[in-house]
Amino acid sequence: MALRMWASSTANALKLSSSASKSHLLPAFSISRCFSSVLEGIKYANSHEWVKHEGSVATIGISDHAQDHLGEVVFVELPEEKSSVSKEKNFGAVESVKATSEIISPISGEVIEVNTKLADSPGLINSSPYEDGWMIKVKPSNPAELESLMGPKEYTKFCEEEDAAH
Repeated sequence: MALRMWASSTANALKLSSSASKSHLLPAFSISRCFSSVLEGIKYANSHEWVKHEGSVATIGISDHAQDHLGEVVFVELPEEKSSVSKEKNFGAVESVKATSEIISPISGEVIEVNTKLADSPGLINSSPYEDGWMIKVKPSNPAELESLMGPKEYTKFCEEEDAAH
């Protein structure tokens, strides 16, 4: 009985529901999950960083989807201004209550500004990943790299498929 109660409460916490009353062709369980924010005008990397390119500046941060999976962010390590970042290379780290994750640059360029607010308030990444929680601003060295990134629709589909696989 205790095992049945535990399984039931775990299924409820994970928002799993039995679909026994539905067609036998459907999976035994379905996952009901609210998807995170994906914004128009932003490009996304498959490592869950985002880029907003405006003029000669590209702002980079981690997506709402990524921060949601990380949980409460407690520390952020970012590069110095005037350093360079390279596409698909690590430029920092985000530490949360769950894990520490590398931040991968979606494009190459020179760091022209670092969000110094994150040193004292790393939780801005959770509360405002696309606004106050941005990480670095870069002068792209190869703007064509932006074309290899996903748009909002492609990123939404990518996240849905990635979540379904886990």
